Amino acid sequence: MLEKLIKGFLEYSKIANFADKSNESLKTRLKEFKKYIQQTPANNIEDITYHHLREFIGGYKSPSEHVRKQRIWSLHQFYHYLELKDLVEENIAQSIPYPKIEKKVPEYLTVEEYNVLLKYFNDRAGDYKGMRDLVIIMLLGLLGLRLRSVVFLDVEDIDIEAGLLWIKEKGRKERPVIIPGVLCNVLIKYLKVHGEDEGALFLSKRGKRISPRTVQDILREASLSIGIEKHLHAHLFRHTAATQLNRVSGPEIIQHVLGHMWRKNTDQYTHLNPEEYAVYMRLHPYMKGDMR
Repeated sequence: MLEKLIKGFLEYSKIANFADKSNESLKTRLKEFKKYIQQTPANNIEDITYHHLREFIGGYKSPSEHVRKQRIWSLHQFYHYLELKDLVEENIAQSIPYPKIEKKVPEYLTVEEYNVLLKYFNDRAGDYKGMRDLVIIMLLGLLGLRLRSVVFLDVEDIDIEAGLLWIKEKGRKERPVIIPGVLCNVLIKYLKVHGEDEGALFLSKRGKRISPRTVQDILREASLSIGIEKHLHAHLFRHTAATQLNRVSGPEIIQHVLGHMWRKNTDQYTHLNPEEYAVYMRLHPYMKGDMR
């Protein structure tokens, strides 16, 4: 019975415009839920209690805080669906609170470190592959694009004349971002080398759209060649772009550039601006050395 309900919900989530990553998470967590319930005396959905949900969330296979959070979200969605379809009398998952996860200040590249990377890729931009990799590193570090968004860019998404780039985001949404002038200049050169008016913006050796793994390999090779201590990954560049934007703009601009639907998702990137802090401390009345 539970398996049938879960299958129906997962089919519903696919046509309800859930993001692909969200659908994968729902499938994984509800599969775990089914396995947990099979170990209990509950035979149908009516037998499942609030206690069962809490025990699954926090006790089944010693989950991390992030897994617990995913389980709660999955049960919220699943039971909301069951309530909409009149398959349960009460949404027992509705009142389950999310765990409080301590937020850490994201690691990011300094201006000097990012400039070293730009020089590394610029020095190798003498052919198609080199130009491609340079554009990728600029899109990641200047605009903070998600890796998936970079990989799925098409030539048609670029409007050099208007200075705009159309980004495909989670949930099958699209949004425009302004292309910095320095990136526009590089894109003009790259598009000439690319030679196509449509199709994938970034191609592999075989002429196919590159994969996220290809970008990860590019970053790994650069890291080994330069000897940079920080682990290079797409989100590190996203943090870097947000940090640099935070130096010159407010959270609303950062939220738009990063493509966050909710302001709270942006707040993790708007950590302490060192320049503003230094100015504040110089002006602070108790930093003058006396009590007058």
